[in-house]
Amino acid sequence: MRASLLQIDVKPDEPVETRRERVAGLVRAQDGADLVVLPELWPMGAFAFDAFASHAEPADGPTARAMGAAARDAGVWLHAGSIVERATDGTLYNTSLLFSPDGELNRTYRKIHRFGFDKGEATLMGAGREIVTAPVVDTVIGLATCYDLRFPEQFRLLVDAGAQLLVVPAGWPARRRAHWSLLARARAVESQAYVLACGTAGTHAGVEQAGHSVVVDPWGEVVAEAGAGEETLTVELDPAKVAKTRAEFPVLRDRVLGLPTP
Repeated sequence: MRASLLQIDVKPDEPVETRRERVAGLVRAQDGADLVVLPELWPMGAFAFDAFASHAEPADGPTARAMGAAARDAGVWLHAGSIVERATDGTLYNTSLLFSPDGELNRTYRKIHRFGFDKGEATLMGAGREIVTAPVVDTVIGLATCYDLRFPEQFRLLVDAGAQLLVVPAGWPARRRAHWSLLARARAVESQAYVLACGTAGTHAGVEQAGHSVVVDPWGEVVAEAGAGEETLTVELDPAKVAKTRAEFPVLRDRVLGLPTP
């Protein structure tokens, strides 16, 4: 299984419409991949709080239409990162979009854990409530977003729901890059699953981004890691490695608290 993580530079002087077209072109260039992943809130930037309301759109809005067309043209599964979704009741959500190779919107995931400590995203957006997985190629992916990475209980629920590959788009700040790398590896080790963590590059809304998108295997080994700038990270994954790891080192079987009912 070939996966490509597109670490996008959210340039402050690049209009959203221009970036949308540019990113669609980058997706189309990944026509040999099975799965393509984009970062969190790449249309306007994860820390551009003042722009959330003005750039909010429905889940079938202009970003979804552009990304669906790009997924169809490339023939790939596309996790299109996340957008600021405006729901029918007016509530804003940080919503991830997953497209199938025919360009159809297959799943949406509303970010459960909102970042900001009583400001920013935490006050401007509603919280998701659903654990979301999807069968993709020869595996099952589990969806999470950025700050979710700090909450292992969400990843336990994703594993219980069948996830074998965990996709985490993010807009992670550079000043906490060490946490980004550590938590990505921790979620992989404890879940015995692949983690594909795709971040943004550059500086937006005055916040320098960590970049360093990373792919971690079920043993916690780093398969590939990007640098700080805009970059495409392409890796070959073996979905069978998840079952093999869980069979050879059956730690999940020994869970006592929160063990699913047989």
